[in-house]
This record gives sequence, C-alpha cells and structure tokens, in this order.
Amino acid sequence: MPYTLTLPEVGETVTEGTIEKWLKAPGDKVAKYEPIVEVNTDKVNVELPSPVSGTVVEILVAEGETVPIGAELCTIDQVPGETPAEIAPAAPSEEPKPPKEPSAAAPRERADRGGPRRATPRVRRVAEELGVDLVGVEGSGPGGRILEEDVRTFAQGAPAAVPKASADEETVPVSGIRRTIARRMSESAFTAPHAWLVVEADVTELVKLRADEREAFRERTGVDLTYLPFAAHAVSRALPDHPYLNASWAEDQILLKKRVNLGMAVATERGLLVPVIKDADRLSVAGLARAMSELGEKARNKKLQLDDVQGGTFTLDNTGAFGSIVSMPIVNLGQAAIISLEAITRRATVMEDGAIAVRNIVNLCLSFDHRILDGHQAGAFLGDVKSRLEAFGPGSDLD
Repeated sequence: MPYTLTLPEVGETVTEGTIEKWLKAPGDKVAKYEPIVEVNTDKVNVELPSPVSGTVVEILVAEGETVPIGAELCTIDQVPGETPAEIAPAAPSEEPKPPKEPSAAAPRERADRGGPRRATPRVRRVAEELGVDLVGVEGSGPGGRILEEDVRTFAQGAPAAVPKASADEETVPVSGIRRTIARRMSESAFTAPHAWLVVEADVTELVKLRADEREAFRERTGVDLTYLPFAAHAVSRALPDHPYLNASWAEDQILLKKRVNLGMAVATERGLLVPVIKDADRLSVAGLARAMSELGEKARNKKLQLDDVQGGTFTLDNTGAFGSIVSMPIVNLGQAAIISLEAITRRATVMEDGAIAVRNIVNLCLSFDHRILDGHQAGAFLGDVKSRLEAFGPGSDLD
C-alpha cells in the first residue's frame, strides 16, 4: 500500500504551509531522508525530506497551493518492509535542483477530494459559505488558481475577470513567500490600527566612532561594522524600560514579553525575511554585529532554520540602507511595534547656543499598534532610543 506523505508540524504557531516547489515528480525515485518538496510557512522556507524510500506515485497538492498542517501532499510506493522515519523539515539546500517541466508535478483531479484542486482551503470555505460550486468558477490566479475574489464575484452573478497580459506587459508568477508576505502584511494593516512617529537623532559622534573603529573591528571579528548594530543595541537596551513596546495583543489581554528577541528585516531575492536575535539586550554592539552578519548570510543563502525566525518580540528595519530618509513600516503580526533606521544625512543644524553647524542626522521611524499603546508611550521609547544612539562616540566600548 502506498505511503502518504503529510505536512508535519513545523512550528508551534504554524497552522498551514504553501507548496513552493516539488523536487520530485510522479515516477521519480526518492531515497529515505532525501528532500522531496519545498514548503513555505509564515516563518521560513523549509525542505521536507521523504520518510521512506520508493517511487513517487501521485502529487496531491499543486505548487502554490496552501494547505493546513496534516494535509496529504503525495503518495509514495515505498520499499517493502521499510519503517518510515520520524523526521523534521530541514533548511533548504543551496545546491540547484534540476529543472522540471511545469506539468510534471501537476496534481491530478481526485474524485474523493470533492472538486477541483485549484483553490486553497480558505477559498473552499468561502465557496461553501456562499453556496458556490467551484467547478463553475474561472480562476484568475497563477495557473488558473481560484482566488477568494473570484468566488465572491461568481456568487454575485458576474463572471470573474481574468487579467490578460498585453504586448506591453509581462506576467510574473507570485511565489509562495510573496503570497505569505502579502497575506501577513494585509492582515496586520487591516487588523492592527497603526500609528506612526518619527524623531531626529544627532549621530555625529557615532559617525566618528565608526570611522575610528571600522578597520580594526573588521580585522578583529571578520565582520563589517555598520550602523545597524548600534541601533539594535539602543533599541534592545531601551525595550525593558518600555514593556508595552515589547508586547502583543491577545484580544482580552496584553502579553508583555520578558525576553527581548529582536527581529531584523533582511531583503533577499525571494522576499523579505525576518530572522530573530534571541536575548538581544544581553549582547554588546560587537555581539549584535556578529549575530546580524550570521543571520543575514543564512537568510540570503536559504540556510535559516525555524528556530532562527521564531519568537520575535520587536522588529528593526534598515530602510536607510536604500537611501530612505522617512518610512512607515507595517508592524509584524504578533508584535506591538517596528522601528526603522533611516539614512544618515549631513544637515546644517542650529545648536543650543545658536550657532549653525553641519551635523550627521538620522530619522528613527516607529510604527505601533494603537490597541496596545498610546503616543506618549511610543514617544518616550523613541526618546530613549534617540538618547542612547546620541551617547555613542569615540571611546565607546563595543565589546
């Protein structure tokens, strides 16, 4: 009897996963522990190894489809007498996989699944609630996938519009991680009432410190000394004094987090990832620089493990790396706020004694969930971070 591979538990808060890429097609041989499918969760991409050796018989979930934990993914004609292994998902390998024909891993229609396989469980639930038979719905998503708006449009009696690319346009399939980002950002933006503050910090002395220490720091640690670990140090040291910034909304209660686990936004070719520096408030500037370098490399090389992206309590974004001077980031789901470090610019500034001097100024932009805290708490936190950044200067201890 064929072995049925299901989507395993991949994290305590993960309830579903999106099939990013099948690494095997029907008829392919697969060895025990060999990666068989790449799955994207709202935490990270992982490769799922095969628990058995054998031949892939049938792919049950199409690439791009989102399914709940426990869903059947494929069937494998396993080697007789072999005991299936209990294994956890592994981080994706950076070794390139041989290309597959798009149709090779396409799922076949299954009468016992009650309809087309071109819709996510959520879309099927919406269709059931509206009394819509998906057989008659034309999908406008990638590969003809049925989207929620297609179902709602069909229920209203109008045919769903299918966008067509003209000679002046190019269609780009939406990746699993892009869909996850879109879903989570939309959910955060429409669930949490966002408010926003910005303050200016004079980091002239910090700029001097970095110039003095950069070469020696690189020789000593092998890591480039950027401004980001200084911002991370200021933020993580300030958070324990402002507990409502390090919190989450739980409807009838607010959860104040005891640990400071700092998420850092990392731009990759696949999209934005947010690995987490655990207990960031216990690390020095040098320790934060090393942690950021390591996690950044893992993110860009698809080496992140689930533990690397779990447990974040606050997020730091480095939009200044792209030259931005003001931004309005969206709060990560399950957190109270996110801060962005903008580009440092030289400006003519009026000093306290009335003199005009050229100083290095940076904007610190904070978006926060107004359900959890108010402006005076956010302002006090930003003021604390500003003071800590401005306190760095030549002679400051990095270790």
